[in-house]
Parts: sequence; structure tokens; C-alpha cells
Amino acid sequence: MKLHIDRPNPRQAEFLSATEKYIAFGGARGGGKSWAVRTKAKLLALRYGGIRLLILRRTYAELESNHIRFLRRELQGIAVYRSTDRIFTFPNGSTIEFGYCANDTDAARYQGAEYDVIFLDECTQLKEQWMHQLAACIRGVNAFPKRIYYTCNPGGPGHSYIKRLFIDRRFEPGEKGEDYRFIPARVSDNTALLQAQPDYIRQLEALPRRLRLAWLEGRWDVFEGQVFTEFTDDPSHYQDRRYTHVIAPFDIPREWRVYRSYDFGYAKPFSCGWWAVDYDGCIYRILELYGCTNTPDEGVLWTPERQFREIRRIEEEHPYLKGREIRGVADPAIWDASRGESVYETALKYRLYFEKGDNRRIAGWMQMHYRMQFDEEGYPLMYVFHTCRGFLRTVPQLLYSQQSPEDVDTKQEDHIADETRYFCMSRPLPPRKLTATASLSFHPLG
Repeated sequence: MKLHIDRPNPRQAEFLSATEKYIAFGGARGGGKSWAVRTKAKLLALRYGGIRLLILRRTYAELESNHIRFLRRELQGIAVYRSTDRIFTFPNGSTIEFGYCANDTDAARYQGAEYDVIFLDECTQLKEQWMHQLAACIRGVNAFPKRIYYTCNPGGPGHSYIKRLFIDRRFEPGEKGEDYRFIPARVSDNTALLQAQPDYIRQLEALPRRLRLAWLEGRWDVFEGQVFTEFTDDPSHYQDRRYTHVIAPFDIPREWRVYRSYDFGYAKPFSCGWWAVDYDGCIYRILELYGCTNTPDEGVLWTPERQFREIRRIEEEHPYLKGREIRGVADPAIWDASRGESVYETALKYRLYFEKGDNRRIAGWMQMHYRMQFDEEGYPLMYVFHTCRGFLRTVPQLLYSQQSPEDVDTKQEDHIADETRYFCMSRPLPPRKLTATASLSFHPLG
């Protein structure tokens, strides 16, 4: 039996020949990602006898409609499919297994599993935590390639993780930039689809603006359900500060006031941010401290004592903060003494003083929107130093709640956003005049 493979388009060919450990393919809808996944899996299975491959999506129904039904036809007479185990077995001992992961229980089922190559198809629909757990399954003492292939579109629970690694290329300790490769794909690359569905591009062009930018153009800075659609990170404007919120650090004038905002949680990460305010009332996030309270972070258990001791050290030693009078605002929950000594009492031991923040959620998000809007000349009233990676990783990726469409979904990593809104509410602004380049929308489908 012979296996026939159609000629790939240039982007698909790039995906098929890539040899990095982590390879992401996609961006826009209709780029031919599913075909590339199936083709690469078949080629690996035939090339390396005994290799173990896993193709995973969020649900089994998606696997069936996007992969299994095609492969059963394409591999007829070449590999045997066992539907009960969801696995193709080749005569040379290679296997292509199919898995799904829609919740934490599904992710836990892969603990102890071992694969040589994993394809995470539509990976932005998976949580970052699940992708870490699945990555731990790539191991073995054989000489087979050890890789993870990601296919992706903007949006979804895993958006910020994939964007950080492959689009922004902001790597954390232990992540090597040379291991990561992103291959963009647009529907215009997929000539086979356009021949079969010539109206497909017009269908994408008819979508609402945010969906059109994400699904047609593959834009990662705007996607369906995004809360802070105004937020812009344009490195070409880091110096002139127009039409960007992210800028390069600079020395803070001694005349500017500096503030501290703080959010604490017993079962969630804490966040402390430092802000400078210029003569015009524009705020600058200049520094941050972010970590988990009940889980060791690089060997450090961030108890309240540890947090405030580190905050005090930073304020006494960091050039931005040393010798300054710093006013603080915090989550009102830190004054709660129902469990004994309140968190605020612990802060007082380190001479850290806070005012109770205004905890109204919708009003707080509105204040952040007002500050992110650009004026007629392209200047906002909020900037973030590009060294504040926690803010840049979490805040732009926040999605609206399905239950409360004007509020942020609290299941996300929203702790930095919380302490940011406390600070913005301490210096409230009236709504600003909108410009043609910065529209404001509060509905996830607006």
C-alpha cells in the first residue's frame, strides 16, 4: 500500500520541516492547520518505527470531526484503528493516539503517560496548567524526536501563554528561545480551502471588528471577549509614547509622587504594584512584585510576613523608590481579623501603610478603560514599564464573564488587574473623549 500526500502550501511545508522542540502554527482561521497536524503525524509514524504520538484537542467530538474520520480513510490498509482505545497502530510499531482535555480531571489522566511527540491542536482552548502537565509527558530514553506541536488561533484560556512564548517571545527561567518557533498561517495561504470555499474570506470579513482582526488577520492583541481592547504594546513607540501603553523604563523625577497598590489572597497569588504619577496625572506602573501565597515559588513560600518583608526591602533599596514617601492602597479584605491577626496588622510591623481601596468592580474596570484611552494626539493616561511582565502577561488577556458581561471573569489570573483598579479608583477620572483610533466597548461580542 502507498500513502498519498497532497502538496503542502509554503506555510504547511515550513511546519512539516521544522525541527525545534516547540513549534506553533497558526494565527488566523482557515490556515490549513488540521491537515498539517495529520500529515506530520503520519510522516513521523512511518519514519520512526515504534514512535508514540498523541493528538489532543479539548473534546473527543472535535477529534472525530477534524482528525479521526480523515485518518481512517487515509490510513486504510496502512494502519489499524482500535476505536475503543482511540489509537492507530502501524506495522512498524508506531502509534497515533487521540486524547481530549476539557477539565482538570482530564488533564490528571495523563499523569505518568509517556509520548515522544504531542500535537496540541487548537491549544489556546486549553488552560496553561494543562499544557504544562501534558508537556511533562514528553520523555523517553529512545532516539526519537521529542517535540510538541501547537496549532492555535487568538483567544481562549491559553491565549496569554501561547502569545508570551511564540508571539512576544518573553521567556521565563528554564525556557530557551531557540527551542521555540512560530509559523504564521492565514486563510490566504490555504489555496485548497479557497478553491473549495471561495466565499470563506468574505465570511470572515463580515465578522465584528475584533473577531475579524483575530480570525482573518491573525492579530494576537485583540480577540473575542477581550476586556481591555484599548491596551496596545507597540515597541516602535516606546520612546515617543504615542499609541502605546508599554514604554521603556526611565529615571523617575524626584518631584513625582509614588504609590503602592496591593492585592492579597489566601488561596491565590498576591500582587504589589508601584506607580509614579506625573504633573498631568498620568500614571506609570514602574515596578511590581507577584507570587503565590500558599505554593512555593522558586523555593519561597510567600507568606504575608515574607511579602511585606520583601516589599519593605524593595522600597528601601530600589532606585525608583529609595528615600521616597510612598502611599499605599489595598484590598479592603486585608483588614479582616476574623482569622486572628489581620493581614494589615502584619503589614504595619514593616511600616507599610495602606488606605482601604474602593472595591467596586465595574467602576474600577471603567477607570482602567478611561486611563487606557488615547487622546486626540495619541497619548493615554496609563503607561507600563516593559519590565512589569506580570501585568503584560495577565491584564491584556483578561476576558469578560459569561454570567456578568460587564465584569471580568474571576476564574482568570486577575490579581494584578485587581490591585490596578484599586489604585485607579483612588484617583478617579471622568470619561475621556474617544478618538477614531480607540473605541470603547464593554460587551464581549461588541
